[in-house]
Amino acid sequence: MIGFKLDQAKKMFFDAPAIMRAVDAATRKVLSRFGAFVRTAAQSSMLRHPVRKGFGAKSKVSDRAGVSKPGEPPFPHTGLLVKNIYFGYDRAQRSVVIGATRLNAQSMNAPEVLEYGGTSQIVTRRKGKRTMVPAKIAARPFMHPALGTELPKLPAMWRDSVKP
Repeated sequence: MIGFKLDQAKKMFFDAPAIMRAVDAATRKVLSRFGAFVRTAAQSSMLRHPVRKGFGAKSKVSDRAGVSKPGEPPFPHTGLLVKNIYFGYDRAQRSVVIGATRLNAQSMNAPEVLEYGGTSQIVTRRKGKRTMVPAKIAARPFMHPALGTELPKLPAMWRDSVKP
């Protein structure tokens, strides 16, 4: 009979709870990083190149007039869309949710309409009077292209991520 002490024998087998904790921690870390990268790619697709005025200069909201061409990311005239893109790790589903939030009551579906196209209400002013009129808007995707750009990098993020 081979003489093993109980502690030595336990070390020879997998500790399932410890491995599951390590996998859960790695999943949260990798998917959170992935969400941050997709969010940054979506934001960058709408911004112009930074004005280099020193170390750490940030990109500015575009001051281009008009609207973007259908199929291209939208021009962020006010910066609200760029600032309201978030991501969050969902523990229950073990997934990450990335996207723009609704902006206000008047343009509740603006991020969705910009991404997929459709109709939305826009404000018009005539003779000092504001009215809401329906407008058909062509798709100007910004989240799907960002996901497509970052998705090939995901396997490399998983490599060696589980550390018990």
